[in-house]
Amino acid sequence: MFNFLRTDPTPGMTAAQAIPLVEAGEIVLIDIREPMEIAMSGKAKGALAIPTAALAMRADPRSPECLAELKSGKPVAVYCASGARSSMAKGMLARMGHEVYNIGGLAHWQQAGGAIER
Repeated sequence: MFNFLRTDPTPGMTAAQAIPLVEAGEIVLIDIREPMEIAMSGKAKGALAIPTAALAMRADPRSPECLAELKSGKPVAVYCASGARSSMAKGMLARMGHEVYNIGGLAHWQQAGGAIER
């Protein structure tokens, strides 16, 4: 009945698995929340802040606005507040050709021991 509320059922990577990969520079981490959300709670250490509305422009390797980190060919992990928006972002990034994982929400990152930047 409420399938639209479900997050990605098969993320392929947990926040706990992503933490050492981000620290080692082996994966690109993207926070897709809005700037006001990030200002209120901080973001995962090492994450790029790219709100959902800017994702197509900033993450598509064919776009002149694409960030250099997203032209590297490295896998990408995305998160939001709960995992729902990052599930949608995962699909968008996959269509752009990225290997992408939804690691859920910022709370998942924190619960796994991930550091927060303010």
